[in-house]
Amino acid sequence: MNRPLSGKRILVTRPADQSSGLASRIAACGGQAECFPLIDIAPPQDWRAMDEAIARLETFAIVIFISPNAASFGLGRLLSRRSWPERVAAAALGPGTAGVLAEAGVAGVIAPRGRYDSEALLSLDLLGAGRIAGQGVLIVRGDGGRDLLAETLRARGARVECVPCYRRSPPRDGAPLVSMLRGRALDAVTLSSTEGLRNLLQLLDTGSRERLLDLPVFVSHRRIANEAARRGLRRVVLTGPEDGGLVTGMCTYRWADHER
Repeated sequence: MNRPLSGKRILVTRPADQSSGLASRIAACGGQAECFPLIDIAPPQDWRAMDEAIARLETFAIVIFISPNAASFGLGRLLSRRSWPERVAAAALGPGTAGVLAEAGVAGVIAPRGRYDSEALLSLDLLGAGRIAGQGVLIVRGDGGRDLLAETLRARGARVECVPCYRRSPPRDGAPLVSMLRGRALDAVTLSSTEGLRNLLQLLDTGSRERLLDLPVFVSHRRIANEAARRGLRRVVLTGPEDGGLVTGMCTYRWADHER
């Protein structure tokens, strides 16, 4: 059996409820996943904006779910109050989010292929200026986040509303992560967001930060890679998207060429 990650301990930094898939793939390739979520996810303190949008869901032509968390929290709240309207389209930025929606019974989910971000979604004909102008669009997301999607759709003439359905916060205790890095217990790190990268660097002390600079850091999007390089990480490896891209990148990485 081909186990290209045999003997490698790899840090998985996805939120706790999203880490098992990547961890299982790493294990299947012979590696050992060490899970340390760099973003803690919780329901919003106030559901009123979400509930108000749910009550008039038929006024939107399309509802866009930004992430698996948005699909899980937002759709869960919605389906606890009503069924999904047949005339309202659902869209997702990537297959992970689309999968959560499909598993909950939402049919015909629209998602880009090959690249999974706001830019890719905006390139779809459904959201082009000629079709979306005058239409209502609901964006279900966490608190904060990028505004590119909403701003672009408004510029194309859509009526856009954004509602939060979860909160993000950094981990409270970075000691376990610092200990793993200082103890040289990790062979690589995976990152799936620029927010996670920022939280990672804020948690580290000088010794653990220096060890991070010696490790390959596998990232799933060009935007993360650029930010990591800007912040001084020396061994940034850009992979394909989602868990599959990260694992393929790790399995094809020339580990022996970089061992120290």
